[in-house]
Amino acid sequence: MKQCFLTRRGPKAIGPYSTAVIQGGSCYLSGMIPVDPASGALAALDVAGQARQVFENIKAVLEEMGLSMADIVKTTVFLTDLKAFPQVNEIYAAYFGPDYPARSCVQVSALPMGAQIEVELIAALK
Repeated sequence: MKQCFLTRRGPKAIGPYSTAVIQGGSCYLSGMIPVDPASGALAALDVAGQARQVFENIKAVLEEMGLSMADIVKTTVFLTDLKAFPQVNEIYAAYFGPDYPARSCVQVSALPMGAQIEVELIAALK
């Protein structure tokens, strides 16, 4: 049975979607952009600062759900410029590992609110 989840600790949805959906043994987390949950604004102008905020948002939402970064099995990273890939990889590695989740990374033309990065994921329930 599908269970929808709306965060209280992470950034609020900017559209008609759930923060996450739990189905079977998996949690599907909607794409997170670098929004500061307190202000509702982008947290940084540079891609490194935005990446850190995205992963902090993910961490906060997962903890709220009783999960952790270690429970993530698949991520999809969206970047507006693949030239930022090395910077994002360095930050990504600091939040994961050594057992990294499977990952896709693609360049997109634009993201909500002018963000440079968005990350969605699938996590295994405990």
